[in-house]
Amino acid sequence: MLLSPWPESIYAFIRMWPRLSEQFSLAAVDLPGFGHSDGRAELMSPRRMGEFVVEIADELGLGQPHAVGPDIGTGALLFAAAQHPQAFRSLIVGAGAATFPLHVDGALKAFVDAPSIDDFRGADPGEIICGAISSIRNYDMPEAVRDDYIESYSGDRFLHSIAYVRNYPADLADLSPRLGAISTPVQIIVGRDDPYGLAADAQLLHDQLPHSRLDVFDCGHNAWEEEPGRYSDVVSSWVKGGFQGT
Repeated sequence: MLLSPWPESIYAFIRMWPRLSEQFSLAAVDLPGFGHSDGRAELMSPRRMGEFVVEIADELGLGQPHAVGPDIGTGALLFAAAQHPQAFRSLIVGAGAATFPLHVDGALKAFVDAPSIDDFRGADPGEIICGAISSIRNYDMPEAVRDDYIESYSGDRFLHSIAYVRNYPADLADLSPRLGAISTPVQIIVGRDDPYGLAADAQLLHDQLPHSRLDVFDCGHNAWEEEPGRYSDVVSSWVKGGFQGT
């Protein structure tokens, strides 16, 4: 099961899909309030979204799947594993804040630290999305994918999606003491040059989890799009048995 990152959609996995689909049965999901999924204010936090991802895996009849959740999926899947140890066979996460005190920087820190989301009410979501897209390295993004990302957060959808990361301080403070008890194997993938400060977060997460592996790519934030071949290879090796050795 693949959970789309923010501010993107399930098209974020388009570069990896052919390689992964040759080997595995896949299900991609836009979490509520992200991509093209309808939002629900009560789910806009890692803790609550963690409950949702367990429910959606059950609703889709996936049994005990491996779950890929970069970016916003990271906290949600870790909460799911902490609260439902048997829900997922393993997790593949990274490029999303997971430790406390927070280790975030750049635009992500600005969203988290702002006194109110009203500070961003006048911003053009299309410009924000295009700015995020422009930072993706080595990817001539198809126009249809770019347009999908922009449409996904049109109107006030992007503004409302900010609520999720603004819940990081409270939720990750609660998650922090639980990390050492997570029994689910976790593969962490992060870009060394992630502009949101998340490479340091990934190392700290790896240090605190009892069953984890960390791969640091020579790329920026969007490792799944910047290094799709390597990302797919790490996922494939992990799912085919690597997770059993952590």
